Amino acid sequence: MTTETSPTLYLRLRKRINIKPGQTVTLGLAARLFAGNPVLERRLQQLVLYKHRQKDGNRVVIDLLQIVQKIRGATPQIEVETFGDPQVLVIVSDTPPKPRMLVLIIAWLLLFFGAGLAIMNFHTDVSMKEVHQRITEMITGDKNEHPLWLQIPYSFGIGIGMVVFFNHLFRKRFNEEPSPLEVELYMYEENVNEYVIAEEMSKTSEREEQGQSR
Repeated sequence: MTTETSPTLYLRLRKRINIKPGQTVTLGLAARLFAGNPVLERRLQQLVLYKHRQKDGNRVVIDLLQIVQKIRGATPQIEVETFGDPQVLVIVSDTPPKPRMLVLIIAWLLLFFGAGLAIMNFHTDVSMKEVHQRITEMITGDKNEHPLWLQIPYSFGIGIGMVVFFNHLFRKRFNEEPSPLEVELYMYEENVNEYVIAEEMSKTSEREEQGQSR
């Protein structure tokens, strides 16, 4: 039971943080916290959780139990209430990665022509030209080999539909709803983070077991 002599710290770990080689990770960097006492809160924000070493590599996982041990070691009387993820992934990088324009241009060209070929192959498979000819014949009564009055707006409609679907036109965003591509990228990043955390935790457990066996 919490009393005046045992303050409560509310803690939510961040999913992922970025540091430079040799940098120190403090509690304020790794988590959002609220203690109700500004002085205690500022002191806990400066609590050192981890200092990067070269042998640790460029990915490190800090577990919630390690953080709670550090907090209780610095402030034994405090009660810790945690929310959210049980680990924080630390990415170590000297400089943030810069976009490579040549790779971007090549990828854009591949996607552009690949999407165009996919649409054309689909139209060939479903005999879209014959369908347009049949629709024209049903409406006008005349058979037309090239019903441009139907094919031209249909082509524009495909482009407009793709713009609306992805919710972007260059840097212009139509509304706040995330596009399917943004959702997929988010899910990919979440899966990568979960995999890296599981892999790092497995390596840590193996090292601890080897240390105990010795």
